[in-house]
Amino acid sequence: MEASTILVTGGAGFVGSNLCLAFREFWPETRIVALDNLRRRGSELNVPRLEAADVEFVRGDVRRSEDLQFEDLDLIVECSAEPSVLAGRDGGTDYVVHTNLLGTYNCLELCRRTGAGMVFLSTSRVYPMGALGGLPLKPAESRFVLPDGYSAQGVSEIGIAESFPLDGARSLYGATKLSSELLITEYVEMFDLPIVVNRCGVLTGPWQMGKVDQGVVVLWMARHIFGGKLDYIGYGGDGKQVRDILHVQDLADLLKLQIDSLCKHKGKTYNVGGGPGISVSLQELTDLCREISGKTIEIGSVPGNRAGDVPWYVTDSTRVREATGWSPQHGVEEILRDVHQWICENREELKPILG
Repeated sequence: MEASTILVTGGAGFVGSNLCLAFREFWPETRIVALDNLRRRGSELNVPRLEAADVEFVRGDVRRSEDLQFEDLDLIVECSAEPSVLAGRDGGTDYVVHTNLLGTYNCLELCRRTGAGMVFLSTSRVYPMGALGGLPLKPAESRFVLPDGYSAQGVSEIGIAESFPLDGARSLYGATKLSSELLITEYVEMFDLPIVVNRCGVLTGPWQMGKVDQGVVVLWMARHIFGGKLDYIGYGGDGKQVRDILHVQDLADLLKLQIDSLCKHKGKTYNVGGGPGISVSLQELTDLCREISGKTIEIGSVPGNRAGDVPWYVTDSTRVREATGWSPQHGVEEILRDVHQWICENREELKPILG
């Protein structure tokens, strides 16, 4: 696809800003516009990075259709989201629902008006918590594992596939993203729009402003650098929960492949993640952070489960790998060393946010 103008929503966030900078490398002559409301603390630090790379920054909000009045648009990369699985549990549901669902609708309407394509970043959180929590996991030395040879609908030792059952609750974050996927299906069918959906697992890397409920890899490393306490929460409090992780640059490389042949991926939904080879438990994450930072901090234990948590999620990315030839290039230790270097090089700027 020849894109002369790309709009990245959530463009000053962790994923959006890194994608904008990668796109500038991929397509030096393309006009790239980053739209963001700068709600998340730390996102303002990305604006100078974007402007230095000749990425246009527009302060705006996907919840407001008047902020999406763009013309001559070729592609939207929809990264805007309230990504916390705890969002709305305090009764404040407006922001998560309006950003993640109304925002998608407004972006789809922009696609319809301009004929633009879209890459939509969804989430592994569309898969229900109850079904994931009901997998027959067993504790190994440092992590939970599936029994050897285990398989069921949409799940095997290599991870969760797109065919995993979708019945059940999944958090408002996951529900709004799944609802957005359904809207996308209708817009692809009704208006013949080239749109692809990527259900991403844990994305991480430099310039992620990690918090307890989102961005845990960066948070873990930041606490080892700046000090402070962390907890293993839930599932016995031993830190054996497992996630696969994906460096944001590996995501950018995938999107380049998809964008270069977007019509081939029209209407497709892909699970996107590091897979079993790039997975880590909290216990293993602690060991790596200690090794890389040279510091040891207190790790508490809270045996009771927290709302929204699941003990094991690993992405089966077979479908997207076969469709594109893509494979992640950054392993767990390389990702953590990259994060450590970034924090150390920007220590004073990041300490008020991550410290």
